[in-house]
Amino acid sequence: MPDNPALPTRVLILLVALSVIVIPPPTQALAHEGNSSHRSEIRRVQPDIPGLSIEVLNYDDRLLLVNRSGKTAFVRGYDDEPYLRIRSGGAVEVNKRSPTYYLNEDRFAQVDVPAQADEKAPPRWEVVGSSGRYEWHDHRIHWMSKDLPPQVKDEDKATKIFDWNVPLVVGAQRGSVAGTLTWEPSDSGIPTVALIGFGGLALASLFLFLASRRIRTRRHGVRRGGAW
Repeated sequence: MPDNPALPTRVLILLVALSVIVIPPPTQALAHEGNSSHRSEIRRVQPDIPGLSIEVLNYDDRLLLVNRSGKTAFVRGYDDEPYLRIRSGGAVEVNKRSPTYYLNEDRFAQVDVPAQADEKAPPRWEVVGSSGRYEWHDHRIHWMSKDLPPQVKDEDKATKIFDWNVPLVVGAQRGSVAGTLTWEPSDSGIPTVALIGFGGLALASLFLFLASRRIRTRRHGVRRGGAW
């Protein structure tokens, strides 16, 4: 038998599968996970109307507005221009002339705003849904940098970063969604992906060890019960 026999086919298949676990490929979902060390929480919604709800998704990533109030709800943009409209019947419309619409397509507003976007121009509404709900990256609710906020002096201590406000109009009533962004210490210093990677490496090492034992056993002409 050769000194360096090939690994059994089943072991190779298992190792390939483990490599997928150890080095997970980037996915689109990662773009919508928010910052797990940040918490953006709503403190008040005005006007308080039955059937109207708004919540923060994935820590600080985006807002979800649901309108079942029987009234038309508007969200104002960063320059107080009309940005989003959810009609009483559930039609969802965005203003394609609102710079806010384009800036909200990316969590960090890393987009090119077209020349047609002008907060002072008359709105050009476009229907994007009929479910009465819409979610978007609102840059007023999260920290607009990958660097640590300067308010955080001690990463092991919960720290307020800032208060935020999103203008809202429901029917004839003008109001807002008010909230607070807070730094929250991580529960563990080891990221989840790293833990998965360590587990995958441990399993890979185990399979390599068992495979090498099997090869040595065959080389010395000793057969054991059982099969791979």
